[in-house]
Amino acid sequence: MTGADQTPDQTPDQPQIPRDDDGPSLLGVAGPTYFPVALIARFPYAMMVVGVLTIVVSARGSMSLGGLTSAMVGLGTALCGPLIGAAADRFGQRPVLLVAGAASSLTLLTLTLVVYSDLPGWAVLVSGVAVGATAPQVPPLSRSRLVGIISTRLPKHRHVRTVNSTMAYESAADELTFVFGPMIVGLLATTMHPAAPIIGAAVMTVVFLTWFAVHPSWSETPNSTGAGSVVAPAAALFAPRLLVVFAGVLGVGMVFGSVLTSLTSVLGDAGHAERAGLLYGAMGVGSAICALGVALLPERFALRDRWVVFATILLVGSVGLSVVETLPGIIAMLLLQGVGVGPTMVTVFSFAARRTPDGRSATVMTMASTSVVVGQSAAAATTGQIAEAFGSAGAIVIPIGAACVVTAAAVLNRVLTGPGRAGRPTTAQAGAG
Repeated sequence: MTGADQTPDQTPDQPQIPRDDDGPSLLGVAGPTYFPVALIARFPYAMMVVGVLTIVVSARGSMSLGGLTSAMVGLGTALCGPLIGAAADRFGQRPVLLVAGAASSLTLLTLTLVVYSDLPGWAVLVSGVAVGATAPQVPPLSRSRLVGIISTRLPKHRHVRTVNSTMAYESAADELTFVFGPMIVGLLATTMHPAAPIIGAAVMTVVFLTWFAVHPSWSETPNSTGAGSVVAPAAALFAPRLLVVFAGVLGVGMVFGSVLTSLTSVLGDAGHAERAGLLYGAMGVGSAICALGVALLPERFALRDRWVVFATILLVGSVGLSVVETLPGIIAMLLLQGVGVGPTMVTVFSFAARRTPDGRSATVMTMASTSVVVGQSAAAATTGQIAEAFGSAGAIVIPIGAACVVTAAAVLNRVLTGPGRAGRPTTAQAGAG
């Protein structure tokens, strides 16, 4: 590993830190419009799964078809999300996002037409896969773009702190969009038409994704066709220290899917299933706040230790959720889970940024984001089946298993990560652990 690539998890006892006011800032390089545009451009992605469920159930009158179509959206994202990231690494973000945005808008409108047509159910499912496959990967590409700016335009001594702060913001932005995205879907579907959320997502994609794609900051992220560019081989994407990161975000996605589904089952037994989304939002909002708070943690609190600590908090909250029986108790445990989820997401994405092989930034970030989607979809489906077979008592323990995955990955990561070993793999290290 070259000296330029080393980014240790542990900071020295008495670090010599230069002044932080020298050189450009991330906001100055990215531009004042970047963050609001990148935030709004995420909403269509956050609205898709719930929007698809809403329109299919309304038009076809089948909850099972609606749930299966939503799962197909997740499947399409899992299959093609990393390919979109790899294409962005290869050709640059602007052309890839423009093509993906146009395709996404078309598939959303096509799904709307298919759902309200006389075509059979399989056509609806195929349309769902297409929606997921073309979903623009704004969250991971935003992370990749910002990390590229930090690594090329900011002074080196500010890289670690700025990356950590950026991952904190990005995780909070994800949480907020996935909390308020479904709320927007419900508002549009209730006040206008069940198809309004999908049509609205298509319009937002055309406007804000295009703006995000052509934003001047896109040129700050190099692509592999540039002169002198170095690209690590694909084998570097499967190094153990990256795989453990993917396992961690997979577990977080499992927590998301299992908590919402089991919560719906528990509240449904009490005749209040409609409250599940609101209570689930407590975990999301708490997670977003705690994610932003990570930027305030001291650097001596190493990333590998943070992951273990906050994964343990998540596990405790998941165990507590399975035993509490009162509404205040449920809210308290959801908030505790949020305390664990937000900082954990920030930490694992910080590890992903540090361990990205040369020229593979967008690929790694989309693989990590896709792992969340896969975990969420798989856990939601599994928890739903267990709820039907064994009732809410069986479903409510599934989040414990999901939290155990996150915690086990954290412990394994600590074994794999020693002081001074958190640097980014280079081409020469391809495939190394």
